[in-house]
Amino acid sequence: MMLKNKKISEVMTKNVFTTNPDEDVVFAFEKLMKNKVSALPVLDEDGKMIGIVTASDLGYNLILDNYKLGTKVSSVMVKNVTSVSPEESLYDAICAMEENAPGGSIVNQLPVLENGNLVGIISDGDIIKALK
Repeated sequence: MMLKNKKISEVMTKNVFTTNPDEDVVFAFEKLMKNKVSALPVLDEDGKMIGIVTASDLGYNLILDNYKLGTKVSSVMVKNVTSVSPEESLYDAICAMEENAPGGSIVNQLPVLENGNLVGIISDGDIIKALK
């Protein structure tokens, strides 16, 4: 099956938009919208991934006015982030997306880490494009 033979590194997005823990959630959301991406890995000052924020989470909470003025990414990011390695297969990525989703939903994107460093991100869209 093609999904087991194709590596994540072959289809992942390599130029990943990121944010930092001190960024204001409004600016992080703006970055998501401007770049038309659905998630931003959060990197510390050493470039290590420490969390992720998603457009749906930030947008939902901004619309409901759940954030105080000046709310930082660090206080709202998801810290326990599922990731994959570039050498894993697309099948592995799909399994990780399904197994780590809350309440029957699906994780839409996974950071790709190599030796703890962010080297890319793979989305459900990347996988669908690879199936053509």
